[in-house]
Amino acid sequence: MDNFEPVIVAFCCHYCAYTAADMAGSQRLSYPPNVKVIRVPCSGKVDAMHVVKAFEKGADGVYVAGCLEGDCHFKNGNTKAARMVAYVRRYMDEIGIEPDRLEMVTMSAGMGYRFAQVATEITEKIRRMGPSPIHAAIETGKAA
Repeated sequence: MDNFEPVIVAFCCHYCAYTAADMAGSQRLSYPPNVKVIRVPCSGKVDAMHVVKAFEKGADGVYVAGCLEGDCHFKNGNTKAARMVAYVRRYMDEIGIEPDRLEMVTMSAGMGYRFAQVATEITEKIRRMGPSPIHAAIETGKAA
């Protein structure tokens, strides 16, 4: 596990988090290449099934990144996303998967540094946790 490199999926809202990721690149701020960014129209459009599928397809960690509280371009998409993330985290805990593998974060379009910081922190945390038990179970055929 010493050379374990986690796969992180980041669902990023188009207006803020995705723009922050773009800004991080423009400012040449480094963040781990393990983070796979998926642009969504709004963090509120990320469904629990998207999160589950990301884990099934091999993600070791997932985060949903939306606009700052009170600044959602779709009024309350970020609060809807936060509720969904909290729900999925409770479900993960119930079935024995560390809920810390899933997070909700917020940022504005101008926060390239925050995007890089969050990507780095989440990657480091998941690296310490080790591979996801979900895809390990799928690979061994223990998941139905």
